[in-house]
Amino acid sequence: MEERAYSLVRQLRENINRVFIGKEEAVENLLTCLFAGGHVLLEDVPGVGKTTLAVVLAQSIGCRFGRIQFTPDTLPGDVIGVSVYNMKTGEFEYRPGAVTTQILLADEINRTAPKTQASLLEAMAEGQVTVDGNVYPLPRPFLVIATQNPAEFLGTYPLPEAQLDRFMMRLSLGYPEREQEIKMARLALKGQTPDTAQPVCTAEEILTAMEAVRAVTVKDAVLGYMEDMIALTRQETRFVLGASPRAMLALMRASQAKAFLRERDYVKPDDVKAVAAEVLLHRLALTPEARIQKADAAGILRSLILKAKVPME
Repeated sequence: MEERAYSLVRQLRENINRVFIGKEEAVENLLTCLFAGGHVLLEDVPGVGKTTLAVVLAQSIGCRFGRIQFTPDTLPGDVIGVSVYNMKTGEFEYRPGAVTTQILLADEINRTAPKTQASLLEAMAEGQVTVDGNVYPLPRPFLVIATQNPAEFLGTYPLPEAQLDRFMMRLSLGYPEREQEIKMARLALKGQTPDTAQPVCTAEEILTAMEAVRAVTVKDAVLGYMEDMIALTRQETRFVLGASPRAMLALMRASQAKAFLRERDYVKPDDVKAVAAEVLLHRLALTPEARIQKADAAGILRSLILKAKVPME
């Protein structure tokens, strides 16, 4: 079964990279979140392929894809659904919202009001929504890929720390290299678009792989290594708050998924180090004094990761 799961991962990675050109590391991190059961925040300038990546992933794993374009007037009911009165039956009926899908693209999430942003929290944390006291489970696998433009863009509502903490990773795609961009243009001329990506597996196979990820061994020494990183962020005076216990769990699950993608059934310190920055950075905010001094949060975190004592294997 493990060999079949590893083969599936190889096919999936190759299939996505065939259409989504030149961003192998971003694809790897997205797959890490998928198999770990986490959610992804894609933060970058418009037009670099955030939507394309979400579409290609959904096509590749044969899952239902849903999209909601957030605007200042988007309501929570647009996201989670509403109860509508049926005059024929005399009863209220649930009309599902955009969240009732498997791969949800929450596009430009920071352009909508905080109340609407918060409507995603229950879905992301528990895989369900509650409307008028009734609980509706969401299909599995369920992955939210939220996109946002950088905070300095006008007309945005920055995500609060509590909601940022719900995302397993924050990723940035960046501009492609020259050759990669030319190759992308050539493929477009030949008619190869995200819609042409073929499924290489089913949702059931993804769920089976996710169970295999949960079974990846994490020894106590490696857990201690993770806890050392978390503790160092809490001791760092240039951060307002350190990483939360939820961050510790996200780091553990992401490390398990990274080991799985590397075709191992146990976690090594290198797996933890490979995902630590993407898992932790968006959960850490600089103090006002550190911002005035133009401190680099990413640089501080990198130094803390290096400072954590690596256990002997």
